[in-house]
Amino acid sequence: MLRPTYPIRTRRLVLRPFTRDDLDAVHAYHSDPAVVRYLYWEVAPDRAASSRALDGKLGHTTLTEAGQSLILAVDHEGVLVGEVVLKWLDRQHGQGEIGFVLNPAYQGNGYATEAAGALLELAFDGLGLHRVIGRCDARNTGSAKVMERLGMRREAHFVQNEKFKGEWGDEFVYAVLASEYQRSADGLG
Repeated sequence: MLRPTYPIRTRRLVLRPFTRDDLDAVHAYHSDPAVVRYLYWEVAPDRAASSRALDGKLGHTTLTEAGQSLILAVDHEGVLVGEVVLKWLDRQHGQGEIGFVLNPAYQGNGYATEAAGALLELAFDGLGLHRVIGRCDARNTGSAKVMERLGMRREAHFVQNEKFKGEWGDEFVYAVLASEYQRSADGLG
């Protein structure tokens, strides 16, 4: 079980539960084609669609059983810059998965690596997981580089494993074990 104390602070970021006040920022990246290019959701055509997406993020602040997800806002100096997700996949085998989405205006500053690293620390130190994976479209070099910077290794390249937005797509799967993960100075503070 994982019940973090919020907010979670890293060197430069605050990870916190989403609130209804986050709608404008969520809509900014949910409606950006560059963000959703490699994600399962479609571009949010209007604020109402972004509002429904935000509703799906609210309240995901604890993990009490496998199958649940922790979904947190990533805040930099009072500005919502993206989100991170930790999904508890399997209790018996200690498996989890991380994910991250950042507004393009804030990409390239190491925020995704810092926020995802904090989630790995929660996964391993807080939840006691054995192994955490991350997945991305094989064309998404930015996400692949984030996982590599976190010390995750590419374990799979699934070729045309699913139809994605009307075309067959490849997928990379990365993973790291608790015994391999190196906590960084940028981690939880």
